[in-house]
Amino acid sequence: MAHIQLKNISKTFGNHTALTGLNLDIGDGEFFVLLGETGAGKTTTLRMIAGLEKPTEGQVFIDGVDVANWGAAERDVALVLQQYSLYPRYTVRQNLEFPLKPKIRRLPDAEIKDRVDRAARTLRIEHLLDRKTDRLSGGEMQRVSIGRAIVRKPRVFLMDEPLSALDAKLREALRTELKNLQMQLGATFLFVTHDQIEAMSMGDKVGVLNHGRIVQTGTPYEIYNNPRDTYVASFVGSPPMNLIDGKLVNGRAVMAPLNFELPFEGRAKTSGATDGRPLVFGIRPEDVYLESGAPVEARVHDVENHGVEKILTLRVGDAMLRATVPARTDVEIEQPVRFAWDPDKVVLFDKGSGINLRHAG
Repeated sequence: MAHIQLKNISKTFGNHTALTGLNLDIGDGEFFVLLGETGAGKTTTLRMIAGLEKPTEGQVFIDGVDVANWGAAERDVALVLQQYSLYPRYTVRQNLEFPLKPKIRRLPDAEIKDRVDRAARTLRIEHLLDRKTDRLSGGEMQRVSIGRAIVRKPRVFLMDEPLSALDAKLREALRTELKNLQMQLGATFLFVTHDQIEAMSMGDKVGVLNHGRIVQTGTPYEIYNNPRDTYVASFVGSPPMNLIDGKLVNGRAVMAPLNFELPFEGRAKTSGATDGRPLVFGIRPEDVYLESGAPVEARVHDVENHGVEKILTLRVGDAMLRATVPARTDVEIEQPVRFAWDPDKVVLFDKGSGINLRHAG
């Protein structure tokens, strides 16, 4: 397997800058997810590691070796894409055998059969081996294209949104299978997605990419609970973190446009927040709760029923904020309710820079 390092990578296409000063460290045998919106530079990063693009600046290391002048074949990486790159007239078995039969170093037939059978067993596609790939469903085709990567036993698996064309239920099933597969193989995986649920449920580590820069790298837990800035806070989490402008006054959070207040004692002093400094208060919807006698009144603007829970949109003046409440909570639209928050879960961001005060300095 392989340890991958990108050092100070920049990439421009004409006058478009795709990546700027990108540093990335992917541990040997790690499942690393690169998360970002469309156009953030995820695919460019992947193609750089694969050897399909050359960086304008910076270096790519695989196991400590600078691979700048190595071609894609020499790097021994496998690429799995959103589009299934299969041969439609071949059977599944022929598609899986294909990467093992290059003219230069063809493997012995027994070894080819063993690798194909093992990959088919791992991905549960043994019953499809003699079927032509144009007779397969989307999920089956994606399994076969992952199988084609596995049989090669590459040092690194690079996956570019491989599940995004599948329906929700299948995507969920394949997420679990891919994670199990990575653990079985002990392989280094770099998985690119714009879907934060995919990132949070699969990654050992997640790197959040925004406009060609890595904004934050950490475990899913760190990125969710301690986002580095307001971009990460609003991008990671479903529903996203509530972000409300305000300031601290005498141990209370005063929300500037609305003049509603919530208690906020103790923690503020340790985190570099000073009275009157313009702040953004971040609170996850699950840390906002309804109770009679709570300090702030709001109206229920919207109710989304998610089975085990409801996601309420609360309206205070002109501001909206989300609260995740148990499904049994009985509320109606336009009903007045009172809410509070868990002050220990509040994240403070600087209003000007958007940086989390815990990360500042």
